[in-house]
Amino acid sequence: MNPLEHQITYPMGDTLPAPGVAMDVAPGVRWIRMGLPFALDHINLWLLRDRQRVGNTLVDGWTVVDCCIDNPLTRAQWEQVFASSLDGLPILRVIVTHMHPDHIGLAHWLCARWNARLWISATDYYAARAAIGSRDGFSGEAGTDFYTSHGARDEAFLSHVHGRGSYYHSLVPDLPTTYRRMMDGDAIEIGGRTWKCISGYGHAPEHIALHCPKLSVLISGDMVLPRISTNVSVHAAEPEADPLRLFLSSIARYLDLPADTLTLPSHGKPFTGMHVRIGQLQSHHQERLQEIVDASRFTPLSASDVLPVMFKRPLDPHQMTFALGEALAHLHLLWLDGRFDRVMDDEGVYRFGPAETFAAAQQQETASAAVA
Repeated sequence: MNPLEHQITYPMGDTLPAPGVAMDVAPGVRWIRMGLPFALDHINLWLLRDRQRVGNTLVDGWTVVDCCIDNPLTRAQWEQVFASSLDGLPILRVIVTHMHPDHIGLAHWLCARWNARLWISATDYYAARAAIGSRDGFSGEAGTDFYTSHGARDEAFLSHVHGRGSYYHSLVPDLPTTYRRMMDGDAIEIGGRTWKCISGYGHAPEHIALHCPKLSVLISGDMVLPRISTNVSVHAAEPEADPLRLFLSSIARYLDLPADTLTLPSHGKPFTGMHVRIGQLQSHHQERLQEIVDASRFTPLSASDVLPVMFKRPLDPHQMTFALGEALAHLHLLWLDGRFDRVMDDEGVYRFGPAETFAAAQQQETASAAVA
């Protein structure tokens, strides 16, 4: 439980959509909740009442926002939704906020099933295509080498990473061969209402959230979540990335939206109090940065050294991939901001810290060598 949760409001209380059934949350907006086989055990998907011209005919139907992973259970859940919650109307368009498996996994199936177009940012479309075709760039040997260079030595964890070369493909086996590009500032007409695209960075290559001023609704995807902080990680494919800086600048853009906006997140429950939640997220990351600065006063730190500083609970191998990525995101912000130096030690491990910490460590090493 997030102890700050009482500062935001859940208008639907504890009410959740029943499995296989959508629930109305705003005029023309329905909420679907589907299970995931992970610690984060669900994802929220959205149906938007729509009308589009197909040939020379205006057709009533639905736009889907996000898809869930591809597995038999998810397909069965969607079949229940088709039967219970579409009012006999077709799906006309599939919007995907970003390329992570729980959001795009079934896009190929939904688009083929309903002859619907995929809408997504170009960056995330091609990142997903690269991930499907890669057996190494996102985990596998490259991932193992990457985490080892940041101090990982746990054999169970390294074996887990090495065995994940086909992980993305197992959840996202295919993509539609065509798509419609979404970009920041685009205005999309859905069911007679305008939804504005807002790009966000740090969590995914080019995440697109959707804001409808008329409804005062934001489909925030993973950029603003009510109970947990969004994962912001450095990955092997972009080893010098600065995702935390990108993420913090991205969520600050939502402060321009009305304070009473109903926020529809990908995980958790719809809530109001978005400005408060953004402030909490900003404070959370500043606190983690300060913890790392404090810990680095005595010795330079690898990302693995930072894990017990940032995470007070035991981590299984799956969780450790996210945790190491988060630790690196915080270290990289301090490094690329000029507050930390980065040095590779004699064991091939990157260590971070203020220049004076490195100088003190060098002096101590020199003094120890002289005594020896």
